[in-house]
Amino acid sequence: MIYRTPSRLLLALAALLVPAAAQAQAAGNPQGSGPIVAALAWMQGTLLGNVATAVAVMAVAAVGFGMLTGRMNWRFGATVIIGVFIIFGAGSIVTGIQSATAVG
Repeated sequence: MIYRTPSRLLLALAALLVPAAAQAQAAGNPQGSGPIVAALAWMQGTLLGNVATAVAVMAVAAVGFGMLTGRMNWRFGATVIIGVFIIFGAGSIVTGIQSATAVG
């Protein structure tokens, strides 16, 4: 009886130290998240759709014209242009981060 206890302890300790997949990394959407996923897809479509593209083009044109004529601070203009690149490149940025951190 005395010899069984340390082996069980070692077995339990080994089971705790073996890496396992986290529940948050499971593929697919969780059950009951359909309305949330649909709402986020709508928001993504709105933020990256035709209207948003037209607004971004006009914003970059206005900022560029303001910087060209010396009426706008270069730092503010660069911030607007970098923000547009981040918004429209968010999908590619996230895909790159996911592929860089993919295990296996």
